[in-house]
Amino acid sequence: MPDLGGLWSDLTDLVLPAACAGCRARSAGLRQGFCPSCAGALAALRPTPARPDPCPPGLPPCVALGPYAGPLRDGLLAYKERGRHGLARPLGALLAEVVAAAVGPERPVTLVPVPDTARAARARYGDHLGRLTRHAAARLRGAGWPVRVLRPLRALPRPDSVTLDSAGRAAAADAAFRLRRRLGAAPLDGPVVLLDDIVTTGATLAAVCRVLRGAGMTPNAAAVLAATQKRHHS
Repeated sequence: MPDLGGLWSDLTDLVLPAACAGCRARSAGLRQGFCPSCAGALAALRPTPARPDPCPPGLPPCVALGPYAGPLRDGLLAYKERGRHGLARPLGALLAEVVAAAVGPERPVTLVPVPDTARAARARYGDHLGRLTRHAAARLRGAGWPVRVLRPLRALPRPDSVTLDSAGRAAAADAAFRLRRRLGAAPLDGPVVLLDDIVTTGATLAAVCRVLRGAGMTPNAAAVLAATQKRHHS
């Protein structure tokens, strides 16, 4: 994994609750909201390609930090569902590692986070991916990467994806995004990377990619923190 400055050598956690976001154990030695054991488990993760099966048409190469399990899953749930905003910094820094792995050698990069619907933002204590993107961009810039963040899309209301099968997710995703405004004519330096927290079927990322391609912007990769694992029934 590219070294972006030593995530776990940052300031110790002085303001987050005293329960670890990864295992919920009470600990006086939290580091960025995680106990030493969970912090070590997260630091040991290495970004790898994540390809849903079946893979939706138009999905760019996708890289994930790890499977949606263990401290990564629980940390994301604490951040998104329980309003622990302080976790945006360590999770955003981990997302920066994924971007670096997806892009390769240091160079200019454009980050495009997948937008939330207004309803989802309210349920998740605000724009959770926007916060992750800001921290990821800051981490990359601190390591010398020229970073541009664009938010050209808005999300329209859509059904809760938890209730949908793969075909339903794809249909809902296709109708879910619109351009917020026309993209400027200025050329983008370097690759364009879509950002999301979790990839499941890939339908959302593929739909965003299709809208952007139609507007003249071609994403080169997608970077996510976690990839769900397909369950095989015997």
